[in-house]
Parts: sequence; structure tokens; C-alpha cells
Amino acid sequence: MKRPFPVTVSVALLAVGVLGGCASIKPMPLEPTLLLEQGAADRAAATRLATPVEGAMTLEMAMARALKYNLDRRAKMMEEALAFKQLDVSHLDMLPRLLAQAGYSWRNNDKISLSRNSQTGLLSQSQFVSQDREHETASLLLTWNMLDLGLGYYNTRQQADRVLIAGERRRKAMHLLMQDVRTAFWRAYSAQKLHGEVRVATGMAEEALADARRAETERLRNPLDSLRYQRQVLENLRLLEAIDQELSTAQLELAALINAPLGQPLDLVAPQESVDRDALSVPVEVMEEAAMTANADLREQHYNARIAREETRKTLVRLFPNLIFNYGYSYDTDSYLLNNNWREASVQLSFNLFNLFTGPTQMKLAEAGVALADQRRIAMQMAVMAQVHLARQQYSNAVNQFGRADAIWDTDRRIAAHMKNREAAQTQSKLDSVANQTTAILSLLRRFQALALAQAAEAKLQSTLGVEPQIGSVDEISLDDLTRTLSQRGAVWGELSQLRPATQIEVSR
Repeated sequence: MKRPFPVTVSVALLAVGVLGGCASIKPMPLEPTLLLEQGAADRAAATRLATPVEGAMTLEMAMARALKYNLDRRAKMMEEALAFKQLDVSHLDMLPRLLAQAGYSWRNNDKISLSRNSQTGLLSQSQFVSQDREHETASLLLTWNMLDLGLGYYNTRQQADRVLIAGERRRKAMHLLMQDVRTAFWRAYSAQKLHGEVRVATGMAEEALADARRAETERLRNPLDSLRYQRQVLENLRLLEAIDQELSTAQLELAALINAPLGQPLDLVAPQESVDRDALSVPVEVMEEAAMTANADLREQHYNARIAREETRKTLVRLFPNLIFNYGYSYDTDSYLLNNNWREASVQLSFNLFNLFTGPTQMKLAEAGVALADQRRIAMQMAVMAQVHLARQQYSNAVNQFGRADAIWDTDRRIAAHMKNREAAQTQSKLDSVANQTTAILSLLRRFQALALAQAAEAKLQSTLGVEPQIGSVDEISLDDLTRTLSQRGAVWGELSQLRPATQIEVSR
């Protein structure tokens, strides 16, 4: 029975069509309308994630919103979730493989075989047809590769450590986010506090400049004195404008971090405009031990070293002989078969003899990887210890700088008040009043800058130690509860200050 010729033609035409379609693929740039539509959809999706901002916002509320709604942090959380999914898939790699197959076979002529006499060497005149021209096959095969089982076991252990690494990277991203939010909050708060004073001082300076130019035009004063006066007023205006420009983007930076509408003004409230010295009461030895156990970067290197050790075990497993178990059921419609369905089982043992020569080299490579991971862990350990001392010193310096900036601002504020009173009594020129008010505003700006630096230094110290509030899953906790939890962050330093270094405990024993 011959297969109709159009089938062959159809297969050829199908192959030509597929190849032609693959060859016709060309670059397709995105259309502007598609980009606009996708951008609008993305903005809507980002807005749906966050609850609207209502009322005044404290630092704790800003940090809670950042932890719950910041888009980059959510990406880190999804990376950790993806690592968990990959771990689930790794468990499946250790299972046996169950392979189901079905097929169809056709040929245009009979499969005919000849036989040769082993004694005479002559071919038999009989021609035997041993297979149908077309037949269908099906099989179900269960196979279990012991080498794949061993490699899958260690791959799963490595993937479990990668899940932990993803968690440490999420923790580090959280620490950096909290540090950025604290810095942006105090910059935005200082902009909010200084905005009114800058506008008043700018208005006074503009009035003084207009009076000076009018006096120069009417020749009421010496032209050189008038120009010098204008020069000083313009210099004060330049300083005031520089202050306004420096703080103009602070609210936008904070809004981006907490996923708030960029055009919406934020009403920020700070219960106290000061810094605490609680962190400095913690012994540096306790800080070192806290960093050794909780620092995210150091913990990641520990997990990397463990992954490297698992790699040596995988290399050792590859050097063993491979044992494969097979059991399957097969079916064939070939009419020349006496048994159209059958079950079969087999055991195969194989060994790559080249492993005898390449095995030592592979083990040396794996051991070199372990040595590299250990060296990186040691280097990170020393770097973290240095970071602890550096972050503590930077925090101490920032606290002292804030104290000095606060004292300078208080002095300039009182000087400006006296000058304002003297101006009211007409014993002081407007230029002197503008200059002193500008100096007071600059001192206040530096005070807020020092406050932001001190807050950022405290956050950096906390990040270096790896200590953070136990907040659980931000998706399962409400925004108000998360805010209350973050408001107790000062308790971390209190708990650490009560601890004693482990070395002192050993000595006392």
C-alpha cells in the first residue's frame, strides 16, 4: 500500500513555509502610542499599590510607606519569591523521569531483508518482509538516574542557600532604603521649614536692592557706596536662591521613595529636631559581635562559601559510576510482531574512564573555588569590622557636628532678632538686617543638614550592624501597625547596650 504522494508534497511545503517565516523576521521597534499606553498602565499599577497620603506625615510613617510601597523594594521581594520557586523546582529534579512517547512511522516500500548462510556464505533466495509500511508506536518509560539524583540533591542544597542570599540582599536593600528615606525626609522637612523664611528674606533683599538702585538713580548717595551696597544685597540674594534651589527637589525625592504622587505636597511633622546618642552607649565590642552575626553582606559571603563546598561534593559525585534503572511499557501496531505490547526493565552501569585522568584536576578546581570563597569571606569580615568602627566614628562626628551647628544657629537667630529690633528703632540699615537674616537662615540650613547627616549616619551604623525591627511580611501587616513598629526602633540600641561582649563573658567564667 503506497502512501499518497500529496503527503510528501505537503510536508515539503510545510518545511519551506516554516523556514521562510523564520527568515522573514525583522526588527520591530516599539510604537510611541504603545509606549504611552504601557506607561499609563504602569503608572496606574504603581498608584494602585499605595494608599493615598492623608494628613501630616512623620518620619516613621514615611519609612513605613517606603517599606510597604517602594517599587525597587518590591522588586527585591519578588526576587526572593522567585528564588523560593526555583528551590521548589530543584526538589523536582531529584524525582525519576516518566517519559510518554507516541509515534507514527511510514515508508514508501516494504522493509525486506535477506539472509546469508553462515557455512556456505550464500544468500538465501527468500526475501522476508519484517515490518509494515506504516505502523504506530507508544511507550511509557520510567527511568531513574542515580547520578542525576546525587547532583540534584546538592543542587537543591545550593539553591536553598541562594534563597537565603536573596533574603540577605532584600535586608540590605531595606537598610539602604531606610537610610535614603531618613536623609530625604529631613531634607524635605528643612525645605518646608525654611521655605517661608527664605521667601520673606528674599522679599526684603529685593526691596533693599530696589531702594539702592533708586538712591543711585536719584544720586542720593555716593555712587560707589550705592554699588557696593547693591553688590552685598545681590550676594545675599544669591545665597538665598542657592538655598531654595538646593531644597527644591527634596520633596520629589521623598515622594519617589515612598511611592507618593509626585505633584502632591507633603505635610511633614518631626516630633523632635534632635538626635539621640543612644547608639554611642553600646560598647564597640558588642557592635562587632552583632555585625559578625547579622551583617547582610557578611552572611551572604558565608552562604557563598557553603555553596562552594557543595560544589566540591558535586564534583566528587560526577566521578562515580552512573547507575540507571529503567522500567517501561511499549505498544506497536506492526502486524509482523507476535507480541504487540510488552514490558521491559533494565539496569545500566556506566563509567567515564577519562574521569581517572581528569578527576584530580576537577577536584583541584573545586577546592580552588572553596579557597576563593573563604578568602572573600575573610576579606568581608575584616571590611565589616572596619565599617563598624568607621560608621560608629562617623555617627559620633555627626552628632558633634549637629551640636555645634545647633549652637551656631541659636546664636545667629538671637543676633538676627537683635538686628531686627534695631532696624525697627531705625538704628540699623536694611542691608544689615537682610545680611543677618540670611546668615541666620544659612545657619538653620546647616543645622538641618547636620541633622540629616546624623540621621543618615545612625541608619548607616544600623545597616552595618545588620539590626532592624522585626516587622515580618510587609504585605500582611497594615501601614499603621508597621508605623508603630518602626517608632520603636530606638529600642534596638537599648537592647544592645544591655549586652556584654562574649569575650568578657568567657573571661568571667
